[in-house]
Amino acid sequence: MTEPDKPERPAYVRLAIEMGPLVLFFIANAKFGIMTATAVFMVSIVVSLLASLALEKRVPIMPMVTAVFVLVFGGLTLYLQDDLFIKLKPTIVNVMFAAILFGGLATGRAFLKPLFGTAMQLREEGWRALTLRWAFFFLVLAGLNEFVWRNFTTDTWVSFKVWGIMPLTILFMMTQMPLIQRYTIEEEPQGEA
Repeated sequence: MTEPDKPERPAYVRLAIEMGPLVLFFIANAKFGIMTATAVFMVSIVVSLLASLALEKRVPIMPMVTAVFVLVFGGLTLYLQDDLFIKLKPTIVNVMFAAILFGGLATGRAFLKPLFGTAMQLREEGWRALTLRWAFFFLVLAGLNEFVWRNFTTDTWVSFKVWGIMPLTILFMMTQMPLIQRYTIEEEPQGEA
């Protein structure tokens, strides 16, 4: 006997859990500066993981990895009173994600498949193509982060981090829909017994 599927949480709940820490980071930076914003970001990301665990009974891998980096680099930022560390965090995380995806492809594995395999069924060449595209996208995000924090004010960087990266990611995901549709495995119609 299989257990019934648990109801999906509304998309806005998941978005609030994921975006909440970034929005609080943005607000705290605007009112109190980057050091207070970093502390707020660290606390709120832990709260968001706990909320995810409470609501979904699991913590997704990517938010968990991101949280670890926020805590480590945020801790360094606060301890050393140097915002360089929190600014480097997105670059390092995105390069790491890209390296993992490229490394998987080099060894014949598309690491996106275990992450998204329950959400969509693709042929192997589709998983490889999607994984390759995401790996390059993570490198683009790392490069953009480097460009912005090195050439603009901290406030501009915070705005980019909060209001630039997420829309770019959503736009990128939308541009992948033709590839996903092309390689989707169609469900076989069930014959009558």
